[in-house]
Amino acid sequence: MNNLPEKLQKIVKEVDQRIAPKLAEIEDQIVYNQAKVLKAFQDNEVAEADLNGSTGYGDDDMGRDKLDRIYAQVFDTEDALVRPQFVSGTHTLFVALNGNLKSGDTLTYLTGQPYDTLQKVIGLTDDKRGTLAEKGVKFSYVPLNDENTVDYDEAEKVLKRDQPKIVAIQRSRGYSTRKTFTIEQIKEMIAFVKKVSPKSIVFIDNCYGEFSEKHEATEYGADLMAGSLIKNAGGGLAKTGGYIVGEKDLVENAKLALTAPGCTDEGATIGNLHDFYEASSCHLT
Repeated sequence: MNNLPEKLQKIVKEVDQRIAPKLAEIEDQIVYNQAKVLKAFQDNEVAEADLNGSTGYGDDDMGRDKLDRIYAQVFDTEDALVRPQFVSGTHTLFVALNGNLKSGDTLTYLTGQPYDTLQKVIGLTDDKRGTLAEKGVKFSYVPLNDENTVDYDEAEKVLKRDQPKIVAIQRSRGYSTRKTFTIEQIKEMIAFVKKVSPKSIVFIDNCYGEFSEKHEATEYGADLMAGSLIKNAGGGLAKTGGYIVGEKDLVENAKLALTAPGCTDEGATIGNLHDFYEASSCHLT
């Protein structure tokens, strides 16, 4: 610092002063999330043996099952599914949707058209093989308004018309230029859906959103949420994987879609648990 020109030193000090409130806010957020994750580790008595993982069928993998409970506690949900078998965020989202949608059901996106890879999953491209559309699931979406926020007047019309089984909310901007939706905005979206279409399942695409604020959408009534461990939740340490959290029966449906009937308690973790636990604990710093 002392080797810098005096003019540049002055600029650095001025910038430090300007960003100090934001840095303090981030530090407060870190401490909050630290307490939340640490308490989940303590409550579930994480031990060295939990890091070993399993091979073969993965039966009786205590570390895997304990990590599910930790995620459920951290995200304030009934159940969780955290697995290395999820190959990406898109795959994780597809499993959550596919497990909870049947032929004739409607999936409605409240936050505009979903990003490219989800469009393929839904069946909005020419190739329909394996998609929700091929399965018989119908799709609709509510275009964002000129401010790139939810058009609630139009949304009310769409939800009342389509009576969707699942209403999806995409938290991140994906590949568009809009701002990421904040938890406060998502809280308002959830309340709106619960009022206008109370039978609909509220599903959150939480990719890139984990731990970016103090609270998560599941704390405000979201029924199901999914994300990738290759992003925030993996802390840059997890080499693969994803997670689904939410109401127990909805997560169980996702387990069936990921595995097979009678196999929902299986799934070898190989050497991934050490990374998964370390990634979870990295949110303590």
